[in-house]
Amino acid sequence: MSFSRSSGVLLHPTSLPGPFGVGDLGPRAFEFIEQLAAAGQRVWQVLPLGPTGYGDSPYQSPSAFAGNPLLISLEQLIEDGLLPGDAVGKNLFEPGDVNYDAVIRHRETIWPIVVDRFERTAPAPIHDRFDRFCATQAAWLDDFALFMAVKEAHDNVAWTRWEPDIAHRDRAAIERWTTTLKRQIVQHKLTQFLFFEQWQRVREACHGRSIEIMGDLPIFAAHDSADVWACRQFFQLDDDGGPTVMAGVPPDYFSATGQLWGNPHYRWDVLAKSGFSWWIDRFRVLLTQVDRVRIDHFRGFEAAWAVPRDASTAIHGKWVSGPGRAIFEAVRNELNLDPLPFVAENLGVITPEVEALRERFGLPGMAILQFAFGTDPQGPDFRPHNYPRNRAVYTGTHDNDTTVGWWTGEAEHSTRSAADIENERSYATRYLDLEGRDVHWAFIRAVLASVADTAVVPAQDVLGLGSEARMNRPGTPRGNWRWRLLPEQLTPEVLRRLASMTETYGRA
Repeated sequence: MSFSRSSGVLLHPTSLPGPFGVGDLGPRAFEFIEQLAAAGQRVWQVLPLGPTGYGDSPYQSPSAFAGNPLLISLEQLIEDGLLPGDAVGKNLFEPGDVNYDAVIRHRETIWPIVVDRFERTAPAPIHDRFDRFCATQAAWLDDFALFMAVKEAHDNVAWTRWEPDIAHRDRAAIERWTTTLKRQIVQHKLTQFLFFEQWQRVREACHGRSIEIMGDLPIFAAHDSADVWACRQFFQLDDDGGPTVMAGVPPDYFSATGQLWGNPHYRWDVLAKSGFSWWIDRFRVLLTQVDRVRIDHFRGFEAAWAVPRDASTAIHGKWVSGPGRAIFEAVRNELNLDPLPFVAENLGVITPEVEALRERFGLPGMAILQFAFGTDPQGPDFRPHNYPRNRAVYTGTHDNDTTVGWWTGEAEHSTRSAADIENERSYATRYLDLEGRDVHWAFIRAVLASVADTAVVPAQDVLGLGSEARMNRPGTPRGNWRWRLLPEQLTPEVLRRLASMTETYGRA
């Protein structure tokens, strides 16, 4: 699918400023939409919107369908009469990076109050909308709410460590736990309802400003998730529920030992016999929240890296075939999507077969400007003079260092040697004529000026921030996903400069 010429900003909602420890879908989200519009941007790209899992990662969520309750605006709950104003506390959180443990503890005190207020005082129309939501989303919501309630009753250990009867979904055990944890299950369903309602308000505000939301769909489901627990037949698991092989990638730019994600591989043959129904449902739910979808690790649909389950690194794995075109034909036909509104993340070890799959459906690939000047085999494709129109181009992504951090950093956190870094900087200086210019604005100008239909810039690069603002370091399990904007950090001057550049290159 070729998108119209446009540009946008990558900022996950958790990175918005606000008074309650993490960005949310309240007033600051709507302020950010106005800032995007003022800067002439027409795309807001986000990361996966689900609950965060291991390492606070949105790519290791306990559900492939659910929304993140931490994004629920407490201010909106107060306005809607679902939370008393004195229940949230004051001055509990300092501006700056997210402390997920503290935020989660705070919300655990809030949700029972919301459930009680909902049950006792919420007007009938809200109850009606909640009932409709539970009915229309039952295919995933019932399992998710029970999974989360049982998980909390087991001190949040992985589902394979629960009592065997509920771990293996014995019917009597499900009935017993559903009765025992009735109120907790209602709480999880209610927070999902509130997330989906608040997100739709945000999406409508975007559409009112002619801004599309680009979402993100991880290819693999987390092992410790409601999806794997409830749909074991679709995953490669042993009799105890453990993965027989794990997903990851071989050694790459970010790690000399590869990346070992730990997710189970799919049983694509079983999914195919079902008509890929689980995947179709995933896309259907996601496309009620976003307008475009970046498919993370797209190459895994052609072949994915499978690592033995007892491995400590991803070095020793093998490529195993995926479903290929069959899954995209099923999604296109079942959801009546022609063309498919997807962007294929085609980074890493990309073969002609992967590119043939992407091109068969006309999906834009990606190009990362930070990778254009070094030894990456795809480097020539990432240089702006080689971009095709049907491409989504970035200064960097959530996995990259910020552009300023990449420019000024050392080799210690990547596979680049000191000589590699020096050569990259020399080439980038010549290519972008960097002498005397801010590197982040030079990068932004390069992607905006290119012929690529879509150009996206992380908010950290718009602000010219260093490595302290990096969102994620692949292969490191802790300390990621925490960066947040400070109040008033996106100044009118910065927005005007971005708007001017966007208009100059015909993307406004």
